[in-house]
Amino acid sequence: MDLVIRDAEVVDGTGGPSYRADVGIEGGRITTVLKEGAAAGCLRPVARRVLDAEGLALSPGFIDMHAHSDLALLRDPDHSAKAAQGVTLEVIGQDGLSYAPVDDRTLAEVRSTITGWNGPGDDIDFGWRSVGEYLDRLDHGFDGEGIAVNAAYLIPQGTVRMLAVGWEDRPATARELERMRRLVADGMREGAVGMSSGLTYTPGMYAQDAELTELCRVVAEYGGYYCPHHRSYGAGALAAYEEMVALTREAGCPLHLAHATMNFGVNEGRAPELLALLDDALAAGADISLDTYPYTPGCTTLVAMLPSWASEGGPEAILARLKDEETAERVRHHMEVIGADGCHGVPIEWDTIEISGVTDPALAPYVGSTVRQSADRLGDSPWTTARRLLLDDRLGPTILQHVGHEENVRAIMRHRVHTGGSDGILRGDKPHPRAYGTFPQYLGKYVRELGVLSLEECVAHLTGRPAARLRLPDRGLVREGYRADLVLFDPATVAAGSTFEEPRRLPTGIPYVLIDGRFVIEDGRRTDVLAGRAVRRAPPGPPPPPPG
Repeated sequence: MDLVIRDAEVVDGTGGPSYRADVGIEGGRITTVLKEGAAAGCLRPVARRVLDAEGLALSPGFIDMHAHSDLALLRDPDHSAKAAQGVTLEVIGQDGLSYAPVDDRTLAEVRSTITGWNGPGDDIDFGWRSVGEYLDRLDHGFDGEGIAVNAAYLIPQGTVRMLAVGWEDRPATARELERMRRLVADGMREGAVGMSSGLTYTPGMYAQDAELTELCRVVAEYGGYYCPHHRSYGAGALAAYEEMVALTREAGCPLHLAHATMNFGVNEGRAPELLALLDDALAAGADISLDTYPYTPGCTTLVAMLPSWASEGGPEAILARLKDEETAERVRHHMEVIGADGCHGVPIEWDTIEISGVTDPALAPYVGSTVRQSADRLGDSPWTTARRLLLDDRLGPTILQHVGHEENVRAIMRHRVHTGGSDGILRGDKPHPRAYGTFPQYLGKYVRELGVLSLEECVAHLTGRPAARLRLPDRGLVREGYRADLVLFDPATVAAGSTFEEPRRLPTGIPYVLIDGRFVIEDGRRTDVLAGRAVRRAPPGPPPPPPG
């Protein structure tokens, strides 16, 4: 064989008890799992290389169910932000906004809209237009060698609406809806695993339920799933969850709830209400899963906080409204007094909005302070400061939003359909530490330190369960015949190195990561291996059963 990992404590991704075993790898796949004592008298597997895993746990590679590495994978061949965490597969195209399918007009608009997530993209050759061409570009990676980790893609519903409808807040016409159906079908045929929405982001939020239901019917025909960032995580959170459950039940489409949580003061301690809603739907036959990150603050763009009417027409229209004194005052009143839909129906609290990144280096002094702190320093009102930032940085600032509740985070991560997703935005001078620390944070803080989950349960949440949602027949478990996407970590020391003060510190306690049997992390250091590829949708048919 190519490699034998000897005397590992195998946590196999099913949720079942761990066991000691030798694991053999050849040709990028697991060929042997020989449990200790299971085959008395058998010769132990031999290989060209033997790795002694004494004291280490061996698990499947972690699957990041909510990632924003759409351009980072093409920009950074190292990509240690994810590789060093043990992530071997990321699901991108999230929140209804990404870079395929596009035409020339839409590409320019989406690049401007999500500059805060991925940067302006001036260093990227946007040679693709279709979903299939984008996936081919990921396969090609750097000089044809590939990318740092594997990637699966969700068709972004907001981008699809940009193409067919534009930035108008109105129902789609019959012709426009039919075009959107075709675009979604094309993307699914070309390999997307499902469709995402950002229903607090424009223009995706302008879609009514009937429109979303029709698009979900197409997704379901191709064996995909719908992943909405739904209409509210604040004042209308439970109603928004109910809306998504009902919509996908009508469409016959599996539902995966993006970064599912209950935020803002109105939802403190209300996670059990959400879980009861999901349990009732699951008992009635719904196909539902969700992902969360193990932190309380959220992260998005500052422009996303605006009311939807202020964003109609796209980036240039937003800037024009912000420049107009009368319109800007209407925006302020909506945000501070009424509660904008962009801020989940809750009046904005400027002392919870921390600037985490800007595009213009001259604005760097704002980073690391809340909007209120910067306003106090400048002798301005918070809205004046926020407005100036949006205009001067051309909608580029990213923010941390400190509105979460620890008891909600813990309750939701225990649920049987939970998976892990970083929602990691990698840009900015002070990004959210979840981008670099989500998976070791689960294993270190919530397994070892707090005991919220057992090690076996947690690994299943991060591996086998998301692989089942993605319908991957040969990933997510330590099992003979499966791809050798594997992580070796020390349960006694694994921890997130990233903090809010130093968000780009790499984790500890993860010395080895393999993709297709090749070492991406070896002895705790990033190698030059580029084993990642685009992971395309499996053909329709019975999905693999979830683990456990």
